[in-house]
Amino acid sequence: MSGPLDGIVVVDLTRALAGPHAAMMLGDLGARVVKVENPEGGDDSRGWGPPFVRPENGDRESTYFLSANRNKESIALDLKDPADLEVLTGLLRRADVLLENFRPGTMTKLGLGTDVLAELNPRLVTLSISGFGHDGPEGSRAGYDQIAQGEAGLMSLTGSGPDDPQRVGVPIADLLAGMYGAYGVLAALIERERTGRGQIVRTSLLAAIVGVHAYQGTAWTVAGQVGRPQGNHHPSIAPYGLFRCRDGSVQLSCGSESLWHRLCAEFGLDPAAQGMATNSERVGNRQRVIDLIEDAFAGHAAEELLARLAAAGIPAGKVRTLDEVYTWEQTLSQGLLVDVEHATLGRLRLPGPPLRFFTPGPGGETETTRGDHAAPPVLDGHGAAIRAEMARDASPEGPAASPGA
Repeated sequence: MSGPLDGIVVVDLTRALAGPHAAMMLGDLGARVVKVENPEGGDDSRGWGPPFVRPENGDRESTYFLSANRNKESIALDLKDPADLEVLTGLLRRADVLLENFRPGTMTKLGLGTDVLAELNPRLVTLSISGFGHDGPEGSRAGYDQIAQGEAGLMSLTGSGPDDPQRVGVPIADLLAGMYGAYGVLAALIERERTGRGQIVRTSLLAAIVGVHAYQGTAWTVAGQVGRPQGNHHPSIAPYGLFRCRDGSVQLSCGSESLWHRLCAEFGLDPAAQGMATNSERVGNRQRVIDLIEDAFAGHAAEELLARLAAAGIPAGKVRTLDEVYTWEQTLSQGLLVDVEHATLGRLRLPGPPLRFFTPGPGGETETTRGDHAAPPVLDGHGAAIRAEMARDASPEGPAASPGA
C-alpha cells in the first residue's frame, strides 16, 4: 500500500532529529521525501556514534541516523553553490512541502526567504522548526534537545526528587517538535485544498515541551503549584507507580476508587484505613501507601504478582529492557518492526511507524497500512537521478507532471 500521502512531494532540508523525524513521519504516510544534505559528511547525525554499523570501513552508518531517515531519498547539495542552489530551486517549484530547521534568518541569507518561496511556489507548505521560537527575545538561540528539556521545565519534573533533575532517556524535545510539525503540515495541506495556497507552519523545541506539560502546566497556571520530580510515582494519583517486590518490581495503576478496592481485596488491605479512603488522602500520604503495598508485595515474585493483578483486573506491568520490547509478541503483532534493504548494509530490521490504517467494509476491515518501506539512504544515493529529473523539468518540453502544481 502506498499510503495516504501518496503523490505529495517533500523537500527535507533538516538535519539531526526534529526535522528528520517530521519528514520520516510524512514518508511513512506515503509522501516522496527528498533529503537534501551537505556534501561534506551529510546530516550531522551520520557521525553520531557509536554505535555504528560496519565501523571498520568507509560504508559505516550510525544507528542514530538510521533511526530517523527511512523512506527518504538523498541528494547532496552545496547551497552556496549557484548550480546546486538551482537544483534545489527546481525541487521547490514542484514540491508540496518544505522542511527546514536552520537558525532563523538563514533561509533569507540563502535567497529563499518566505517571500521568494511564495512567488516560486504559491502552494508550498513550509515547516520551520527552531530551538526557542522564530521571534521573541531569545529567538536566535540554537536548539539542542537536552538544553530545551531543561529550559522548558521537563527536567524539573523528572528524577527521583527535587535535587535530582534528569533528562528523558530519548531526545523527547526533538521528537515532539517533529511530531507537532508533521501534524501542522497535514493541517496546512488540508487547508490548501480550500484556499489553493500554502502557508508557513512554525514550531520549536520549547513549544513542543510546553505543549505536553498537561496537568503539570495547569497545576501552575490555575492553582499556582510548581511541580517537582516524584520519581516513579504519580503526583496526583495514588497508588500509581513502581513498587518493589521479592525479586524486582512491578508497576500498577489505580486510577479509580474501584481499582483501589480491588487491590486491597486481593492483598488483604483495608481500603478505608485512616488516610487511605480517598485518592486525595492517599496522595497526601503517598509514602505510607508505597510502604503498605511494598510490604504486601515483599514475599512475592514479580511474575506471580503480575498474574494476580491481571486476574483481579488491576492495570499492571513490568519494566522491559529494549531487547525485551523488540522480541515481545505484542510489539511484533502491531507492525512496529520493519525489514528494509540498505544500499550498503544489506538487510536491516528497524523500528517501524506507529500508525496503522484500515478500510471498513461489509466483510470487515481491510488493513491498508503501507507495507513496503525504504531503508535510510546513503549520502547522495539518489543525487544523480534527482539531478537528471530536475534537468528534464528545465528542458523546453518541461516535466510530464508536476506534483506540486
